[in-house]
Amino acid sequence: MAQGTVRYWAAAKAAAGVAEEPYDAETLAQALDAVSARHGGELARVLRRCSFLIDGDPVGTRGHETVRLAEGGTVEVLPPFAGG
Repeated sequence: MAQGTVRYWAAAKAAAGVAEEPYDAETLAQALDAVSARHGGELARVLRRCSFLIDGDPVGTRGHETVRLAEGGTVEVLPPFAGG
């Protein structure tokens, strides 16, 4: 399992109650399942609307179970932003 950091922004940060926390997961899906279980329904609801960056690269429409996480990596959790 890889270990790294999940960073939350805006509504995701509010729902998680923390700005960042460690992950211990092989894939993005595993990391998101773990943080959803840890923080409960509000974060899980917010995560369904979020975009994700893995070490600065957008995940886009790739299945989260196919996105591998690197040792020492960073997952950025980006909720939809208002405005333009």
